[in-house]
Amino acid sequence: MAAPEEQELSQAQTEKLLQFQDLTGLESMDQCRRTLEQHNWNIEAAVQDRLNEQEGVPSVFNPPPARPLQVNTGDHRVYSYIVSRPQPRGLLGWSYYLIMLPFRFTYYTLMDIFRFALRFIRPDPRGRVTDPVGDVVSFIHSFEEKYGRSHPVFYQGTYSQALNDAKRELRYLLVYLHGEDHQDTDEFCRNTLCIEEVLTFINTRMLFWACSTSRPEGYRVSQALRENTYPFLAMIMLKDRKMTVVGRLEGLIQPEDLINQLNFIMEANQTYLTSERLEREERNQTQVLRQQQDEAYLASLRADQEKERKKKEEQEQRRQEEEAARQTRLAEERRQRTLAEEKERKSECLPPEPPQDDPDCLEIMFKLPNDTRVKRRFLFSQSLTIIHDFLFSLKETPEKFQIVTSFPRRVLPCLPTEEQPNPPTLKEAGLSRSEVLFVQDLTDD
Repeated sequence: MAAPEEQELSQAQTEKLLQFQDLTGLESMDQCRRTLEQHNWNIEAAVQDRLNEQEGVPSVFNPPPARPLQVNTGDHRVYSYIVSRPQPRGLLGWSYYLIMLPFRFTYYTLMDIFRFALRFIRPDPRGRVTDPVGDVVSFIHSFEEKYGRSHPVFYQGTYSQALNDAKRELRYLLVYLHGEDHQDTDEFCRNTLCIEEVLTFINTRMLFWACSTSRPEGYRVSQALRENTYPFLAMIMLKDRKMTVVGRLEGLIQPEDLINQLNFIMEANQTYLTSERLEREERNQTQVLRQQQDEAYLASLRADQEKERKKKEEQEQRRQEEEAARQTRLAEERRQRTLAEEKERKSECLPPEPPQDDPDCLEIMFKLPNDTRVKRRFLFSQSLTIIHDFLFSLKETPEKFQIVTSFPRRVLPCLPTEEQPNPPTLKEAGLSRSEVLFVQDLTDD
């Protein structure tokens, strides 16, 4: 593979490069490119020169041993395992290739010209993905119709969904692009992919997503992964917090080699996956701790708010109680002032006390509730109301009271009522010239 700093190839050069690799069986794309550049991109001269360099036993086909190669010069962690088709060796093999070379070259050239012209006449319908899930499900059904149900468990969703699930579950994702027209596809599916050991290994170790490149969803993924040949497998995992291709397997690979290479790729990248798991666990623990701290803070905040609410309620209750007490006190003060003013008014309205030698005069001794004794003279002709007014004008007298005789005990009707609008006089009440009356407090009744 060319290094990043090298000049990019044109489309015609890329096609010649792939044809040259296909004809010679060289694994190294760098070597193929150097050879073509040495021959000014003359593919026939380059192939002839390559034939002249070949040596070996007289065998028509002898497949070279495949080996893992580090091909991504960006991070040196993407492994590619390329299985080349058998290359001819010996006189008979090269004679056959030399005879077929002009025909194959003409065929590939015409097909390239046809495909290039077809792009302008009719755009590739695979370029528009309208039902990605339907593309995947349709491929699975066609695969099972041809190869049976004994195969790795296909992920029944889009490529993006498979990537998201593999990322969320921290699992490897193995992507298989199915080239329906490739000569090695059928043998790979029957003798490698559907073998019990392979499907058991894949099912227990990773997610498996597959689709045909003849369908829009598979074609879209093919454009992203840029496979060179089929069968094609790509191993993808979460690395440096993004889904990254860490392995590419291209060509007809045998079951044992497939398992070995997948193990090799997984072991080479296990530290990254373990690191991601530890980092995610640490993030989860940090998140849980932060959540617990937030919950504790919220609980403390709610407790403080509840305390503040109760404090405000208590303060408001005390304020209301104080306000009620103040209003009660003010009302009592107003009542006391009103009562004092009423007592003073009653005192001012009382007629003068008659002289002691007045024949119509009587003297009454009043016993107040606080055991105070008060004497005053009245006239027999005066109404009982005057007795009530006199007692009411005294500061020692309660606000509400009644006047009771000693013997026989009876309450004097000093205030007018509906039945008796005009209270009787002292004489009509049967009072004697010297009388003792008791004042009873009715304030609490």
